[in-house]
This record gives sequence, structure tokens and C-alpha cells, in this order.
Amino acid sequence: MGYIDLHVHSNASDGTLTPAQVVELAASRGLDAIALTDHDTIDGIEAAEAAAKRVGIQLVPGIELSCVYQEKEIHILGLFINPKDPVFSAEIKKLLDIRNQRNEEMLRRFQADGFAITEEDLQEGNPDTVITRSHFARVLVEKGYATSRDQAFKKYLQYGGPYCMRKEKITPEQAMGILTENHAFPSLAHIMQYKLSWAENEALISHLKELGLKGLEVYHSSHHEGQIRKLQVLAKDYGLLPTGGSDFHGANKPDIQIGVGRGGLRLSHYLLEDIQKAGH
Repeated sequence: MGYIDLHVHSNASDGTLTPAQVVELAASRGLDAIALTDHDTIDGIEAAEAAAKRVGIQLVPGIELSCVYQEKEIHILGLFINPKDPVFSAEIKKLLDIRNQRNEEMLRRFQADGFAITEEDLQEGNPDTVITRSHFARVLVEKGYATSRDQAFKKYLQYGGPYCMRKEKITPEQAMGILTENHAFPSLAHIMQYKLSWAENEALISHLKELGLKGLEVYHSSHHEGQIRKLQVLAKDYGLLPTGGSDFHGANKPDIQIGVGRGGLRLSHYLLEDIQKAGH
């Protein structure tokens, strides 16, 4: 039985490889299946599916939705989405419109203060890419305004700062509604990144479970062994299936490799089989 990766990004959002290149890389690394889970967009799925057929691996169509829970941004993965559902496509377009308006305002603020940053710089040759803060961080480093991506985030891209206004709030209820109406498999992504207490983690999981949550990303590049063991127990206690992935972004996160994450993360195909047996 081979290995899988259920959380990867392409340049349809803030990765650096095209959807086809992501699939080809996964196949070259011996993976049986991957989920393309770009931020708030499904634009890369068609190309990824074509590449997956060509190289002979399974492509799970997915998405990663951002929403705000108690003033913290959280991410919910949608696996096995139906990208051809017109209602779903319309809802995703609304999210993209909100993101694009915010990006335009961020760019305007940088330019007003004399930063030589253009929309073309952010797009990096892909006019259809979904711009994220990672795009701004990359350009700030390339233009010499920051010495590293980490410094760019701390100096210029903190939410609520002069250049990075807070996002218009998309609620967990809205995000879960979009996914459940689409009959997707919703899984809470990288919960340890939200810096909640374990009691708060349970409260979040319980709330999302009531909204239709089916999975918990137990295995992730940012989770260490002790956290994984606790998350395994939480998933079982709340009747959620464990999911996992590297959160691969290509050169934007050079320490994370597809299929292995950080520190040798390897995910069995059995995880995917369990999700498929549950109706996907």
C-alpha cells in the first residue's frame, strides 16, 4: 500500500508549481494520491485532474477555505468537492471577490507609501493566481524591503497593520455551509497553528462537528508526535476521520516536501480509503 498527501498547493493560489507540475512531482515521488487544496479557489483542479490521468495517480479535488473563529483565522479543507456544481462555483467566486478587493487595497496602501510593487509582480506570470499574503511577502523580499519572508510578515503583513487590514469575516458557519451543500468532506486543517488551548481546541471541534465536520487534520508538517497522539484521541472522541498532508507550497515553503512534509511525515493510503468508505 502506497502513500498519499491530502494537503498541497499550486500556483493557482500561493504555491510555486503549476497544478500539473504538482501532480507530476507527486508521481515522481511515488505517491498514490494527492488532494489539491488551493486557497479559496478551484481553478487548478481541471489541469491537475488531466495530469493525474496522464501519470496514473489519484487526484482528490479539494479546496482550503479561510474563515474567522473568535477573531482567529482558521482553515477548513474540503476534500472530494464537486467543482462543477454551479452553486458551489458561485459561492467560491464571492470569496474570491472579497479576497481580491482586500488585495487591491493592500497594494494601493503599499504603493501610496512609495513601495515599487505592481500587480504583475504579485502574479508572477500567472494572472489567474489567487493572491495571498505569501505573494506580498515574496515580492517584499525580492524588492529588498525585507530580508526574509518571516521579516516581511512581521514588519508589513500583520493583520490589522497599516498595510494588511483584517479580512472581511467569513464565518465557520458560512464555510461549512458551502462545503456541506456541495457534499464535500470537510476537515479542520492544522489546528495547532491557531494557538488555542486544548479546551479551546475541543470547543472548536465540537462546534464544527455540529455544523457537519467529518475530518480532523491529525497529521501535518507543523504537528509533533505528542500533538499527533492527542489529536488522534480527539478525532476518535468526536467521531471524526483523521486526515493529513504536507501543506506543500513549493519554493514558498522550501523546508516542506510533497508527501513527506517536515521530518519524514508519511501518510498511508488507508487514510484515504477510510474517507472513501465513509461515502467519498
